[in-house]
Amino acid sequence: MLIEAEHLYRFYGNTCAVSDLSLTLEKGEILGFLGPNGAGKSTTMQMLCGNLAPSAGQIRIHGIDLLDSPKEAKRHLGYLPETPPLYRELTVDEYLDYCGRLHGLRAARLRAAREESKRRCGLGHSGGRLIGNLSKGYQQRVGIAQAILHSPPVVVLDEPTVGLDPIQIREIRELIRDLGREHAVLLSTHILPEVQAVCSRVLIIHQGRLALNATTAELEHHVRSSSLTLETRNPIDPGLLSTLDGVEAVEREDENHCRYRIFCARDNDPTETIVRKVLENGWGLVEVSPRRRTIEQIFMEITRHEES
Repeated sequence: MLIEAEHLYRFYGNTCAVSDLSLTLEKGEILGFLGPNGAGKSTTMQMLCGNLAPSAGQIRIHGIDLLDSPKEAKRHLGYLPETPPLYRELTVDEYLDYCGRLHGLRAARLRAAREESKRRCGLGHSGGRLIGNLSKGYQQRVGIAQAILHSPPVVVLDEPTVGLDPIQIREIRELIRDLGREHAVLLSTHILPEVQAVCSRVLIIHQGRLALNATTAELEHHVRSSSLTLETRNPIDPGLLSTLDGVEAVEREDENHCRYRIFCARDNDPTETIVRKVLENGWGLVEVSPRRRTIEQIFMEITRHEES
């Protein structure tokens, strides 16, 4: 277990920004950390990285108490804030050498670490270029390179794909997947499809409290369809379909066309039975397709439920 946070609280005066929040992160895991603006996400990230002390609670990084031994605990962390901490007047090599020396790397170890981080981030031919002349995507890569330069077990990435074009986003996502094979990665993002693309687990907070902590497999269960769209050439008998196992209700969607919405039991998919019944009665099958909820819809449902 590389991050263990237990019962975290953070108060700003009388305002509770984070309330009784606990989370864990293991090696090889990519945790997507989500929440609407003002949910306490940034406050939590700052506490986990040692930039902000919790009002109450305990944080252990690689088994080391972050409050009792902050320097020792932070040696196991690599951090990319939302705005990468870059010096635009330096070349990529100069900047990474500077970061390496801050981590205590010297001589041959420093050169080896610099070249390895450049290789992993696709910066092999960019060492002599000024950071200020790089595209935003490559600047993000330099920011990630400094975060993994000292081979930390835990890598924390705050909005690493904000402002990038689709090609750059795809490249950074692939890099994050690669990092997840050797590190534990905490990924904070507002881009919800990104979570499904790269994360193995999802944690959603709202109003400072934990709203959801689930693996992506469990999240996929939430996303799965609970209804079907059925279109036929001829009108159907809704009563016949309603008697089928797994069918809870049938509604006509379009008065001018034979288009229906069929509500299904979550753990009983009646699609094959419905198709067979349509063919048996000669209703003329045009289309049957699942209606999937998006992760955005799930996110909205969770946060609205928390508010209510």
